[in-house]
Amino acid sequence: MRDSGISRQLLAGPGPVLAEGTLGHMPAYGAAHLSMLVLLVVAAAALVRWARDSDRDRVERRLRVTGWALLANSVLWTLWGFMPWAWNLDESLPLHYSDALRFLLPIALITRVPWAIVVSWFWGLTLNLQSVLTPDVNYFVWIPLEFVEYWIAHLSGVLGPVVLVWGLRFHPTWRGFGLAFAVTAGWAAIAVTANALTGANYGYLNRAPEGASILDLLGPWPQYLLLEALLIAAVWALMTLPWVLLDRRAGTPALGRASLMRRPGAAQASSSTSASRSGPSEVVITRR
Repeated sequence: MRDSGISRQLLAGPGPVLAEGTLGHMPAYGAAHLSMLVLLVVAAAALVRWARDSDRDRVERRLRVTGWALLANSVLWTLWGFMPWAWNLDESLPLHYSDALRFLLPIALITRVPWAIVVSWFWGLTLNLQSVLTPDVNYFVWIPLEFVEYWIAHLSGVLGPVVLVWGLRFHPTWRGFGLAFAVTAGWAAIAVTANALTGANYGYLNRAPEGASILDLLGPWPQYLLLEALLIAAVWALMTLPWVLLDRRAGTPALGRASLMRRPGAAQASSSTSASRSGPSEVVITRR
């Protein structure tokens, strides 16, 4: 989503809200941006309530379907970036954290594997949220499509983890925190290598975004990288501590051998399922 110099006539069509600003650029906290923020807040509240109050099996099925839809969309959108009319070495490679989250979140929704959920939780509500609060958007080919794709990626990057953690109660542990930080550092190493080879700025690891962003508050490059890492660690710790304290008080067991997450009610649900399968004369209790 870059400013390519294409004429305004070619970009016209989505109406005044989507086309506000120069050459399709969406200014921060303009009408389009504010409408997306309102949508995010309303959708988050509604989806958490839906996930908690609806039949659990139905919620699980619909989230899996949503995951497959998001995965298909991510594949198609990535391929779009490699098309001749959209190709740009600075943006088309899927190396931004939000690009990785496009694939990571569907994995979490489809499989419920703890590592995907915990990384989606921390990335979605911090690194991805920065793109929601201070978007750096310049449309390159077709405003309606790129507007929709930008917000599908970044809104789902917040809503998906919120539903999984707040709605379905997959709670991160300190081990999950550590894994997410390690994965983040590893992805940064990949992006920095790609930046060195191409001259790009994936992950904003080589320089700050051109538009205003939270990074402006952390000083110049490379100072902001160190401060950002420390800030991320502190914020992620605050995103972990309440769940750890809550689950320890409730005696909630960890999920799986890696103990990346806890889920209140998981043991009871497993016990009920085992009991229903074993018949009325046999009760099998499992605790994970």
